Amino acid sequence: MLDADFFRRWLASVAAAVDREADRLTALDSPIGDADHGGNLRRGFTAVVAVLETEAPAAPGAVLTLAGRRLISTVGGASGPLYGTLLRRTGTVLGEAPQVSEAEFAAALRAGVAAVATLGGAAPGDKTMLDALVPGADALLTSFAAAREAARLGALATVPLQARKGRASYLGARSVGHQDPGAASSALLFEALADTAEAAATGEAPGE
Repeated sequence: MLDADFFRRWLASVAAAVDREADRLTALDSPIGDADHGGNLRRGFTAVVAVLETEAPAAPGAVLTLAGRRLISTVGGASGPLYGTLLRRTGTVLGEAPQVSEAEFAAALRAGVAAVATLGGAAPGDKTMLDALVPGADALLTSFAAAREAARLGALATVPLQARKGRASYLGARSVGHQDPGAASSALLFEALADTAEAAATGEAPGE
């Protein structure tokens, strides 16, 4: 079972991964976006960690809902509302239960991904974050490790695609050959999730 502390540690691991990879995410965003993806997410997840240190939600759903609200309020552009919606919707579905099963979390996350798709009007294959989120969330039904790998491969698979949604879609065929930065950052969420689960199983902190 997964408790509130698990989700706090997951989000802290996401923040560390985003901080580590911020320059790479911005470099991916430069040719097909606004060259601000890494910095925006770094600011957002730093704020998430800060608010979770100040407030102490007792339920997994409350942790994710609070994190989602903070992302929406601190991150500009499209990534704040999209990631914020992902976490808020996932948290809402989880409700107020003090612990949730991996299957419950997987189902809630899929609902969160569906909310992102609705908000952005996108689908897998459009060269967006959904190309990593959808396979990652689907594979979470198998294991955390499977989700990490599915999201990683989904992000890499955006390279040959032509963008049909978002800022990159304005470039048409010139968007081909570039990895989508949102898919790359989405893969980091699943990487951090698997790391957190593996650390919990061994009693270590993620990244040790």
